[in-house]
Amino acid sequence: MREKGLSIIGTKAAKSAVETTAKYIFTVCSICAVLAVASITIYMIYSGAPAIFKVGPLDILFGTAWEPTSAEPSYGILYIILTSIIGTAMAILIGVPVGVLTAVFLAEVAPPKLAAVVKPAVELLAGIPSVIYGLLGLLILNPIMYKLELWIFKDSDTHQFTGGANLLSAIIVLAIMILPTVINISESSLKAVHGSLKSASLALGASKIQTIFKVLLPAAKSGVITAIVLGVGRAIGEAMAITLVCGSAVNFPLPFNAVRFLTTAIVSEMGYAADLHRQVLFTIGLVLFVFIMIINLCLSKLLKKGVSNDE
Repeated sequence: MREKGLSIIGTKAAKSAVETTAKYIFTVCSICAVLAVASITIYMIYSGAPAIFKVGPLDILFGTAWEPTSAEPSYGILYIILTSIIGTAMAILIGVPVGVLTAVFLAEVAPPKLAAVVKPAVELLAGIPSVIYGLLGLLILNPIMYKLELWIFKDSDTHQFTGGANLLSAIIVLAIMILPTVINISESSLKAVHGSLKSASLALGASKIQTIFKVLLPAAKSGVITAIVLGVGRAIGEAMAITLVCGSAVNFPLPFNAVRFLTTAIVSEMGYAADLHRQVLFTIGLVLFVFIMIINLCLSKLLKKGVSNDE
């Protein structure tokens, strides 16, 4: 007697209905995602573009004076743009090596008992709200930076002291904040590398360190680049934490200058801004949006190029 085939779904008609329904659900979800990105893009252009034409693109993008409430207002955001670029770049230069090396430690070097302690600590970092990072920076980091500032500029007659709220403090806070993202994704990528690659490398006489840096990390390159992309997004889009530690003043981005990032400019002034001032803040948001899009596109191309070279 021929046994009847078992199916989780049931009859062929039922399976077909489920497949069709799932197809429509997936299609609707993908359309919603595209519409969300498109609507945000359109709204940012609609809200941010008018101020560019009213003030002038050169005056906004390359002006250095930010005085929106003066009798003759100025809306130059060049120093704000440079602060975001330099601050994010320095935070990535500090945070990414530390994060990747920590991921290597957890995935390949740490004893299981030690990894069981460090891993939850890293995950706890990811769950701490941004404002807590800012408060810790304000209460702990800023006084340390102020003492360092007093020591470095003790004989200076021109330096404007910031009380420790400066670019360097913001960079350190941002570097710490991106660590959980870089560590978790990089560690997962390293653990996903097939064990045969490691075994083959060790069998050929390579040391453990050589295997890690010459075999495992290149094999996990796509995941590490993804971690860097998400870290950049976290750093350049952060507002609350760095508002508390950066000084929130528009200056040239030097380490011990109080500065203002693109995000903090919006947060600091949106509550009382009106008319053209408010429109310029939307222009700052548009600039930030364009920066994030350019960074994501560039890193995505780099990721695809790396994957194609590996193949």
